[in-house]
Amino acid sequence: MTTTDDRPASFRELFGAGRATTSLVLAGGIALHAVNIFLTTSLLPTAIDEIGGERLYAWSTTVFMIASVISSMLVSRTLARRGPVAAYLFGLAPFVLGAVIAAVSPTMTTLLAGRAVQGFGGGMLAGLGYAVIQRAYPERLWARATALVSAMWGVGTLVGPAMGGAFAQLGAWRWAFGALALAGVALAVLVPRALPRSDGAAVAEPVPYVSLVLLTAATALISVASLRDDTVQMVGVVAAAVVVIGAFVRWERRSPVRVLPRSTYVAGSPLKWLYAGIAILAVGTVSEAFTPLFGQRLAGLEPVVAGFLGAAVSLGWSATMLVSSGAQRPEAVRRLRIAGPGVMALGLAVTGVFQREDAGVWLVVVWVLGLVVAGAGIGLAFPHVVVAVMSSSSDPAEAGKASAGVNTVELIGLAIGSAVGGLLLNLGAPSMLVSARYLLFGLAAAGVVGVVVALRASAVSAAATAASGSAGR
Repeated sequence: MTTTDDRPASFRELFGAGRATTSLVLAGGIALHAVNIFLTTSLLPTAIDEIGGERLYAWSTTVFMIASVISSMLVSRTLARRGPVAAYLFGLAPFVLGAVIAAVSPTMTTLLAGRAVQGFGGGMLAGLGYAVIQRAYPERLWARATALVSAMWGVGTLVGPAMGGAFAQLGAWRWAFGALALAGVALAVLVPRALPRSDGAAVAEPVPYVSLVLLTAATALISVASLRDDTVQMVGVVAAAVVVIGAFVRWERRSPVRVLPRSTYVAGSPLKWLYAGIAILAVGTVSEAFTPLFGQRLAGLEPVVAGFLGAAVSLGWSATMLVSSGAQRPEAVRRLRIAGPGVMALGLAVTGVFQREDAGVWLVVVWVLGLVVAGAGIGLAFPHVVVAVMSSSSDPAEAGKASAGVNTVELIGLAIGSAVGGLLLNLGAPSMLVSARYLLFGLAAAGVVGVVVALRASAVSAAATAASGSAGR
């Protein structure tokens, strides 16, 4: 849906003119997924005390993320075939079912099965949160809507651990999953009234089974790599994952049935650079998983306080996105897309420079400020990169695939970043100080690469626009 209305976009419009329920559903779907991801960080230790399975602890996140990646790759086809309403209900059904399975699980194996089912539904909800924006809002509200739904990831990093910890503290960890199931049912009730009606396409597009298998295998390898303690083993598994990703790209280039839109692989298209930019911004958020560890080991923080140190990046990008998404002038948008990864790199580098043994409270404050700055860099660029992806094709089907691909690329970036983060952490062992610096400087380097990628995306977009203008004359 597009419009030529040039009025400044505001968040108020997302909750007016009959759009309030729509905004609630799109944001709520991603919020459910995000809270669910971080819920187990504070809940699982208590659950393991009751049902056992400590040796399977790390697999809770692994099976969840693999299932999420698989379903995220099916978003565009599900949306095209079923339409927004049925697609959302299709995603909510396994999410609720998985939450119920986790809530009643007698063993860790059953809990993992529930997490996998939840992950499949959550990946679908997260992908739809971006893909349906095009259909639900006029074009001038896309950046604001993207900022709104993306901010839900920040909500997840705060609410998830707090919610899991509260239920665990009360000895009612199962009801944490029960609460998610009830929230999913409530959201399902709103869906038919909130989303645009469409029966979907008459002819279903074939499922890209080979691409799905290759990308799932790569994600599984990356997830396994992050669980390795031996550096040589980790490097070997990551290398195998890179080979599989290369095979995925080669297959996608020549196959008529693919996960990402055809324009991703067309010479002169900016889409591949935009996707690379999204992946790099996602890599920057990986610091959230490691900074609580640094806070405990280097500053002696209590686990609860250190956990909120990990939320500093989310605080930065959630708050900044709400402001930066209001930029509309093309030159301002271009500058934000380029500056974002640079600011992210600066914040991470500053945090790395000030890592110290026996850090005091004022040094921890500097860490928090550096991480907030890093998050602000992500918030400056992210909504505008996503809007550029949504606008990358005049063909509605291709544009829909491109939008659905945002979440897939984001999840891949998170998986790769987590594996690389684990590798950098192990390279610095046994010194936690060296590990912290390796990790933060490594992620900062990714931000510098992101600036180069953003410049390339801008140049390619400008060239494509110029060529289109010449052809029109």
